[in-house]
Amino acid sequence: MGFILTMESVANQQKSLKAILTEKKDHRRVLLLYVRDDAQHYSIEQQEALNEEKAGLAERDLDVLVLVSSEVMEPDRQFLMHDYKLNPSDEFVGWLIGKDGSIKQTYKKPVATKDLFRTIDSMPMRKQESKQE
Repeated sequence: MGFILTMESVANQQKSLKAILTEKKDHRRVLLLYVRDDAQHYSIEQQEALNEEKAGLAERDLDVLVLVSSEVMEPDRQFLMHDYKLNPSDEFVGWLIGKDGSIKQTYKKPVATKDLFRTIDSMPMRKQESKQE
């Protein structure tokens, strides 16, 4: 299923990507990673960086979903192209999706964990959560 508990591969899921993201809405933030087969080094680089920050991922209610282009079913590909503006020629794309289900940031290269956390920590809902912790 991936490198760590918060990382999931959607390739073996019976649900559509849209259904998976809908289930996470209002509960979890998602870093959705799409990588072409010939550029998986980007995905590995991103996942290794995130692996070093498990506590930070958990603290921010962040799940990581990894999509490899050859394993993406056509309905999910169409969903990504329409709703997330995926260009099939992109080698790597990361979308940070807030708990409200909207795209907060798009990345064309692996993002430094500190930059990812800074973006999340600047979100109004995250600020509210931090006050309650």
